[in-house]
Amino acid sequence: MAMQELTIQRRDGTGKQIAKRLRRQGVVPAIVYGGPKTEPVTVDPKAVLRMIAGHAGTTQLLTLKMDGEGGSRLAIIRAMQFDPVTERLLHVDLQEVSADRPITVRVAVHPVGEAIGVKDTKGILSLVLHELEVSCLPRNIPERIDADVTSLAIGDVLTVADLTVPEGVRILNDPGQAIATVSPPMAEEVVAPVVAAVAAEPEVLTERKPKEGEAAAAAPADDGKKAKKEK
Repeated sequence: MAMQELTIQRRDGTGKQIAKRLRRQGVVPAIVYGGPKTEPVTVDPKAVLRMIAGHAGTTQLLTLKMDGEGGSRLAIIRAMQFDPVTERLLHVDLQEVSADRPITVRVAVHPVGEAIGVKDTKGILSLVLHELEVSCLPRNIPERIDADVTSLAIGDVLTVADLTVPEGVRILNDPGQAIATVSPPMAEEVVAPVVAAVAAEPEVLTERKPKEGEAAAAAPADDGKKAKKEK
């Protein structure tokens, strides 16, 4: 991995108030540890963010130079603290390392190729593990570790044991840990047609008309009543 150079400056004192003052001045408090002693320093936040851009998930190897002093040393960015609201860089932990001593770092996993299960049967590729822990010499830190997914059919799983790593790099993750899987395509949701309900018309009750026979039978009775009244 190509190294980048980061200039650091010594700082006096620690604490929240000093840290706030430094940030107002446009620098970020940091510490350098791993050497003879822990050193409080400051760094340019823009320089740090430029270094990590495009290298998410992979530990960066740097050359540290103390402002105003000669010489340089190797270090890695071990941790960074960001404001949860503004996402501004607040603090950086730098670990000094030795070129001839292995260290444990994080390296990004990068899927390579198009899975058979995706190409032929419209499956869905899922990257389960995005980073790996590896042990290697500082100068052997790979930029990424490729994961060849081309042979994965639906239901297949690519594990840590299936990965090919550069010489001098040892993966510390469980060999059986899943890296990528291919799942069946999502079934299309079938929407039932909406049938408009037709309200039944209410029954209209009307006066029943007498049948022809009933009308004839009722007529004499009426005549009899009328005859009695005339008497």
